[in-house]
Order: sequence, then C-alpha cells, then structure tokens
Amino acid sequence: MSNTFIALAVPALLLLSAIFILLFGLSSYYTKNRAYYITLATLFIAFFISINGIGVLHSAEILPQIFNSMIVYDTFSATFISLFLLGGFLTLAIAKSFVDKTNFFTHESFVLFLLSLFGMVILTMANELLTAFISLEIASMSVYILVGLNRDSLKASEAFFKYLLLGSFAASFYLLGMMLIFAQTKSTNLDVIAEYILNTDLNSQLLVVAGSMLIMITIMFKIAAVPFGAWVLDVYEGASLPITAYMAGVFKIAIFAFALRVFLKDYITFQAIYDPLIIGGALITMAVGSLLAVIQQSVKKMLAASSVVHSGYLLIAFASTGEATSSAASAIIFYLFAYFISAIGAFGVLSYISKGSDNLINYDDLNGLAKERPIIAASLTVFMLSLAGFPSTIGFIGKFYIFTSAIEAGYTFLAFFGALSAFISIYYYFKVIVHLYFKESGHLEVDYGYKVSLAFIVISALIVLWGGVGTSLLLDIPGINALNALSKYSLESLGL
Repeated sequence: MSNTFIALAVPALLLLSAIFILLFGLSSYYTKNRAYYITLATLFIAFFISINGIGVLHSAEILPQIFNSMIVYDTFSATFISLFLLGGFLTLAIAKSFVDKTNFFTHESFVLFLLSLFGMVILTMANELLTAFISLEIASMSVYILVGLNRDSLKASEAFFKYLLLGSFAASFYLLGMMLIFAQTKSTNLDVIAEYILNTDLNSQLLVVAGSMLIMITIMFKIAAVPFGAWVLDVYEGASLPITAYMAGVFKIAIFAFALRVFLKDYITFQAIYDPLIIGGALITMAVGSLLAVIQQSVKKMLAASSVVHSGYLLIAFASTGEATSSAASAIIFYLFAYFISAIGAFGVLSYISKGSDNLINYDDLNGLAKERPIIAASLTVFMLSLAGFPSTIGFIGKFYIFTSAIEAGYTFLAFFGALSAFISIYYYFKVIVHLYFKESGHLEVDYGYKVSLAFIVISALIVLWGGVGTSLLLDIPGINALNALSKYSLESLGL
C-alpha cells in the first residue's frame, strides 16, 4: 500500500463518510444505530489503512504539483493519525450506552465527529501555516458544536458559547502571528521558514519571533495551559462525557502533534528565547492544575483539572528539547499515547456508568462500586493509577521519560516540580480508589447492558498495564520498546 494512497485515502474516507451520513440522515432509512455503526466501521477501516504507514521510516510530499508542498506524509503524521483514529473508535465504542440513552446524539453528531477527525488528520500532515490553520478550525468548529449538542442543557449551551468565543479570539492570534511571519519570510511553508531562520541573523528575525509567540498563544489555549486554559472546567463540565473524553484524549494530542512538528522543524534555534516562557508556563500550569484538581467534588471536573496538569508535564519535555532533543521529543510522543489511552478509559468508564445522564458523578456516587461491579471498578482503578504515574502502568513510564529528559537537559528543578505535582496527584486520583473500595455502597446503579462497551474498557485497561510492564516473555505483543522505537521513527522522519 503506497504512502500516497494512505495519505489520501484516510482523510477522503472520513470526509466522504461524513457527507454520506449527512445525506443518509434525511432519508427514511436512517436510524441512530445505523449512523453509529457506519461511523464505527469508517474509523475501523481508516485505522487499518493508516497503520500501514507506521513502523517504517518515510517522508514525502503528497502530490506537490497539486498541493504545492502543503501536505507531507511521514512516519510522524502516520503515527498520530493512527492514534486519532484509534481514539475516535474507542470513544464511540465505549460510549454506545450513552449514545443510545440520549436524544441529542443525532446524525449530525456523527458528521461532526468525522469532520473533526478529518481536520486533525490534515493538521498533522500540514507543512504550511495557512493549511494548518484551516484544518485546525475545521476540527475546532466541529468540537465547539459537539460540546453544545445537548440544547436542553443550560450548562452545555454556556460551555458552547464560552468555548466558541474564547477559541475564536485565540485563533485571531494565530492569524496575526502568521501574517507577521509571512511579512518577513515571504512564505508560510514550514520548510521555507526553517531555511530562512537558519540562514538569517537572529537580530533580523524580530517579526518571525513575534509571530511565533502569537501562534504559541493559540497552542497554549488549545492545550488548556495556564493562564490560557480558564475555559477548561466549564467546557468539560458542560460537554457530554463521550465528548469530554474525545477532547481530553484525542483533540489535545492533535494540537501537540502540530506544535511538535512546527517547533522541531522551524523554531528549535529559538530555544533560548522561548525556554523561559515554556518553563514558566509549565510551572504555573502544574501548580494551578493541581490546586484545581484537589478542590473538586465531581470526578469529571477533577479529571478536567488534572488534564491541565498533564499539559504541564508535556511542556516540561518541550522545554527540554533544546539540550535533549531526541529523548525529550520521543518522551512527548510516548507520553501523549500514555495519557491518551488512560484519559479515554477514565472518561469512558464515567460515560458507561452515567446511563446517559448529564448529572455530574461525585466521589460519593462511586461508593462501594467495587463490590457491585468489580470489573468496572478494577478498570477505573487502573486508569487512575496510570494517570497518577503509579509503577507498572504506562503512565509511570511516560512520566519517567519526561522527567529523565528534563534532567538530561539540565532542568533538574523542572523534574523535581513535576515529581511533586505527580505526588500531589496521588491524593485526588487515589481518592477515587478509596471511594470504590473502602466506602459503603452509594446510590449509583450501574447496568451491565452493553457488554461490548465494557469489553473495550477492559481492553483499554489491559493496554495501560501492558504498556507499563512492557515485556514479551509470555506473548509476542509490542510493549514499551516497540512504542519507544515508533516514537524515534516518528522524530527521524521529520528530518528527512
């Protein structure tokens, strides 16, 4: 299967399926179940097409005579595209019971879901700033509307308007930054910008530096870094649980993928300028995120606040890319996978036990769940342990790589602060475990009706454990070493 075919087939399949479901929804043959399974089948097929592009080092411009070098398909983009599709598939598969028991998941919801993935796929392959902006806005606008799906919920409507207004405002910084970069380099192509930066004196690149900082503001907003992430608690609270899982586990990865490509390809020479900003952002993000997570009474809002802390961990690795480029950048990719599978699993369990309700699940609602539903409780425990960075989980390995790269780069204080944040996270993540196993039964009733969804939750939990153990003594299944190799292949492809 040629790389050109894969690069064109995956986004085309997503786009055509979205159009088909949009038209199909107007026919008398439409049912929610049929639209759901069409979407799931699309993601399944696209994923198995996409994984043919990973594991092998490659990089090529896609139809340069047509796209004018705006689209590049390499191991880096293939890896992230596969993650997006896997994340989208798991989100929908786990959320089957939630989707069935709510009225606001109509055919337009699946259209928006596919369009957002289409935007993320193009964003990951974008080799040009304007293409990246258009694809980012396709994904963002789709997610904005998905957040406000439940028009009967005041919280959902509030979350939609807040996210839309703040997101549009943040996007204007991107456009202004791109304009400044174009004014100086006369191009928005990443390769041309990189060549200009390397061959021009730093004092003559003031517009490039200023424009890059403005684009950085947009990226910091999208990843919910402090102080640009003030929206995250309200938006995550207002969004339905499957959409919250999708935002935390998939959409955030797409932003980091774009940031990583741009930073390593173009702006690594500006490390001395950006380091103080990234370091400051990492410290504030971890501190404020930890404080917010500790004071929450809702499990959903706690996970939303803790997602801010995880953005801080990733900013540590970004700050370390100058002195420890290879290890820090590969640590980012590994950690993104670790957080992605843990976050989708955790939010997925909440959507599984919520039975389509918009009511927030508090800690007390989980009381004694381990006695009534041990499989669900065990799976949620695994995800909490991974998010906390407990040994023998993939989250522990991810944090270890992040902190090691910081020490290699000479930022021992960053590693120490990150470890301190991880230590604090034990309180709010283990609080969930305490309520699961050591409290009297609560009033939350859980139905085992959708065993397929439960199966995917268990599979996600097993992936979390296998990624932490990382051995092939019993089964010939890729573990930590395979994920590490894939991360390094992805990075090497950026230099081809």
